[in-house]
Amino acid sequence: MRDLSVLPLVSIALVSCTNAPQDTTHSVAELSERGRELFFLTDSCVDCHGADGAGGLLAPSLDASVTPRAIDYQLRTNPEMAELADMLNATPDDLLALSVFIRELTGGEEGAIDVAALQAQAPEPETADAPAEPATAPSATASERDAMIRAVEDFSAVVDTWERRARPGSLLRTYDVTVTAEFDSGEPKFTPEPGKTYFYENVGTRGTRNLTTGETFTPEGMKVVVGDAETLEVIAYYEIPAELRSSVHSTALSPDGRYVYISGAAPDGDLEPTGAPPGLSRAAASILKVDALTLQPVRQLAVGGRMHHAQVFRDRYMLIDSFAQDEDGLTAYLFDPETDTIIGGFHESDLGGNAYTAWTDNEFIYVLVEPNGYGMQAARRYLRGELTMVPASWVARIDPDTWEVLQEYPHPGHRADWICFDHDSSHMYVPSTGNNTVSRINIDTGEIAWARPTGPGPYGCSVNADSSEVWIADKGEATGLVGGRTVTVYETATGNSLDVLFSAYRVDHILLSPGGNEFWATSNYEGAIYVFDALTRERKGIIDIPGGGDLHGLVWVHYDESGTARVVRDQGGFHHGTDPLAAL
Repeated sequence: MRDLSVLPLVSIALVSCTNAPQDTTHSVAELSERGRELFFLTDSCVDCHGADGAGGLLAPSLDASVTPRAIDYQLRTNPEMAELADMLNATPDDLLALSVFIRELTGGEEGAIDVAALQAQAPEPETADAPAEPATAPSATASERDAMIRAVEDFSAVVDTWERRARPGSLLRTYDVTVTAEFDSGEPKFTPEPGKTYFYENVGTRGTRNLTTGETFTPEGMKVVVGDAETLEVIAYYEIPAELRSSVHSTALSPDGRYVYISGAAPDGDLEPTGAPPGLSRAAASILKVDALTLQPVRQLAVGGRMHHAQVFRDRYMLIDSFAQDEDGLTAYLFDPETDTIIGGFHESDLGGNAYTAWTDNEFIYVLVEPNGYGMQAARRYLRGELTMVPASWVARIDPDTWEVLQEYPHPGHRADWICFDHDSSHMYVPSTGNNTVSRINIDTGEIAWARPTGPGPYGCSVNADSSEVWIADKGEATGLVGGRTVTVYETATGNSLDVLFSAYRVDHILLSPGGNEFWATSNYEGAIYVFDALTRERKGIIDIPGGGDLHGLVWVHYDESGTARVVRDQGGFHHGTDPLAAL
């Protein structure tokens, strides 16, 4: 928290500041100087609007006609200004001083500023009075219509009348992986120490900006990064040659921690455009198998699709879903990293909709499925008000031993991106970008325990060590621009909102550390990892990735005392007996 003792003001709660007395004693010059101090505080107005008020990448130019009421409205309603609102805790005099200074900053002359007129534009006082009773009772016809609307809007009707979408029986399909290139792995970039844990991060070529230094980056090639999980320091990285470039969506390692997997160029050599947003090209790509010590590719594999997300499954295989696939490719599949073969998978056409991502509780496969024709564009249109209704989406639970769909879970959200689980696999949590919600679903019964609004465009989620809290990354997916920058924390039992934390812009994936004491959140916009204390919710540090780039996913690898490596945490869960609660 910044030191505001230099300000000759008495701070009171923002929501009640409108009842405080107005400043009637200070001159325009005094108000302007006070406004200047507020404007140029660290992490205040100047950081986004610029020293001249002309705006920039993060905020628009300031208006010379700004009033105290307009500033108050933005502080109370604009989520991008919520942190500033908390820090300023502005009084009516603060708002008046800011409006005077901004008018001078944007070209107004001191003698032309009417303080009395600005005071008349103070924020509207808030009232605790109860809402007025309607003048007349609703008509019987209106009541019947309202009842019909409520019946349609009640999602329980969807759950009660749900008809299975997936094809009955086994959905098993296979695909023959081919090795399209092999490379010299090079020399090790670091030497792991027994007893230590390291983190891995795959980094794409999307342009990013370091908010601390102001630097912007558009890397030519993707990077594989490794760091010390205890000190939060990057140890080494390798920039993969640009001719192997693709769009990155995940960080994945083989269960034994020997190999990193990252999306690579198409087998025919077609490249992603430099700095392309993830998923811009929907053509199939390859997978690069990268040595986890040298951080350099050893093989390029044609797998029939573009790897989207990947995670360890049953401590032996890897569950990989495809962002796009060839005509004979698979939507999701189990990959054996010891043999570089696909042991089985399925195609979304057998699920009755479009599959987006696949997840696991280390026993079953859970697939997020959308109605055909309703994907990211539908989410954007819905958020813009161009669509008022979207058919229900659902989760399909698949038994990987029989490849049959065991159960389908309709949920009240559109364009769901992620699934995380209570540690006993009793419930799953489904954040949905298209309508900014998160739902808690009973895995046994399919009952929706609760659904709650989130910040803009939620993406990743993670449950804390004792499954009492779920943390949601408010990425701003489908909203455009720089996206969201908050993490929302909910009580799992009730769905009550516990906290909103300020994180990186376009915060994407969020994971509880294997020690159970930290949440790590990756940023697509800042090229950084934000680390939070899981108990106090305070930010512990920021890990800047050298050279920037968009970050996706995280993997922790632990080396035991004999020097043997094991993946202990990735975006799919905890592995090899890791228990975050016991670790705490």
